[in-house]
Amino acid sequence: MKIVKLNYKGILSAAMAAILLASCDKGYKQLNVNPDAVSSPTPQYVFTLAEYDGCGYGGQYGSSAADFLLGTMQYTTSYNDVAGFGSKYINSQVQQTYGAFNAAYPDEINELGIVMKAVKTDPTKINWLAEARIWRVYCYMRQTDLYGDIPYSQAGLGYDSSLYKPAYDPQQSIYMNLLSELDAAAQSLDATKSTFGASDLIYGGNTAQWKKFAYSLMLRMGMRLTKVDIASAQTWVTKAIAGGVILQDADIAKMTYIANGQNINKNPLVLDLWNNDYIAQNGQTNTEGGKYADTWISYLQSTNDPRLPIISVVWIGGKPDTTSSKQLGMSQDIANKIPANFVTFSEPNPATVLGLGSSKLLFTAAESYFLLTEAALRGWYSGATASSLYTLGIQAAMRHWSIVAGSAGTISASAINTYVNNNPLVTGTLDQQMKQIYTQFWVSIFPDAQEVYNNYRRTGYPALVPNNYPTNATGGQIFRRFLYPISEQTLNTTNYNAAVARQGPDNLMTRIWWDKQ
Repeated sequence: MKIVKLNYKGILSAAMAAILLASCDKGYKQLNVNPDAVSSPTPQYVFTLAEYDGCGYGGQYGSSAADFLLGTMQYTTSYNDVAGFGSKYINSQVQQTYGAFNAAYPDEINELGIVMKAVKTDPTKINWLAEARIWRVYCYMRQTDLYGDIPYSQAGLGYDSSLYKPAYDPQQSIYMNLLSELDAAAQSLDATKSTFGASDLIYGGNTAQWKKFAYSLMLRMGMRLTKVDIASAQTWVTKAIAGGVILQDADIAKMTYIANGQNINKNPLVLDLWNNDYIAQNGQTNTEGGKYADTWISYLQSTNDPRLPIISVVWIGGKPDTTSSKQLGMSQDIANKIPANFVTFSEPNPATVLGLGSSKLLFTAAESYFLLTEAALRGWYSGATASSLYTLGIQAAMRHWSIVAGSAGTISASAINTYVNNNPLVTGTLDQQMKQIYTQFWVSIFPDAQEVYNNYRRTGYPALVPNNYPTNATGGQIFRRFLYPISEQTLNTTNYNAAVARQGPDNLMTRIWWDKQ
């Protein structure tokens, strides 16, 4: 018989190893769990972030997109060709148009999808779902108005469905769905149910105000259709008016910020302008060469607009001077060299336009009144005369500066009345009246350059003279859309190609669906 010698040392080592492995396994999961992580999202917190990101102008803390549309609408310009893309359309800088697209999908679009998934099956959270739907409409609308066809019905499904190459939807179908979303969400709001409360930085969960915001967005979108589908435009505009739009200052949709703390808490456009150009506050050492454009300053001076000393300063002897007659805009044609008289040009008032804690106005009473003025002229609204609505729009717009900047932005009642009396709505053709309405819109909605850009493309007003600057990418015309990011061509090639084949070449002059000749 063969005697087998047992290696007791080996057996003991193996046994001990097994015990230790079992012990380690029991504690391993606990040791490797992040105590600060959550297993499921908290909708309130994600919604707050989605609001911040949706107001972020296409970037985490602001972006060149916000700045260059200010230039495109000839509020600002720069002698620096790179920073001056918006006012000069420099061919080498067209990639600046990618930013809004690149930021929206991983940020607010994805975040709102997380919120909606978390609350959609809970009937007690119907308001949470409705408010997220309304905010998603706002975010998607700003994207499709810049690019035209965009990923929509398949967007934001990477986590849920592993769909990383979404199809682009035609802008027409996107618009129709967004309008239906607004209608359904507004009707579902229930004042007896819970809301996001303090996590909602826009309205604090006030369902009545969210409803007015929804119908105001519907008014904006409905009027957007006047060149491409006049019947649908009338249908949606009249539905919005019946639903109730923002007409009082207390109901203005605004995002609130604070001047201190983390950058995400500060007004993103202001932060961008501040860091890029105006942090020195001396009128001379503006890093990117930014100033107000001569088109903007000259127009405000020509109409004796009381907003000019509110929004503009010129630095004299190292101090800001708001005297209207001393304001001077800079030409858009200056070629990449600082002008000798650079310090004499006007720039944003640090006490008003450049308030880091100032609110961003998302939808104002002024915008409602100007859109209602057009609706009245078209015979779609009979609640007041076009002339009275136009006057109310101007008055509201001037009051808005006190909402943004407090006492520093307050315009006296007498100054407002003088301006109103000197600038009544003209009698004449619809086109003549549209020119006056949307030129006044240009003045009144500043600094929301994107919404002015949208109405410029729809109406042709204000009648800005394009800048035919050397090496521009548009043939000396104001561009009609933004370009899709290069990453879409390489990572989502099939769907990108389908969108381009349907909409037209991916260039700055291709018109989107609602922007017809």
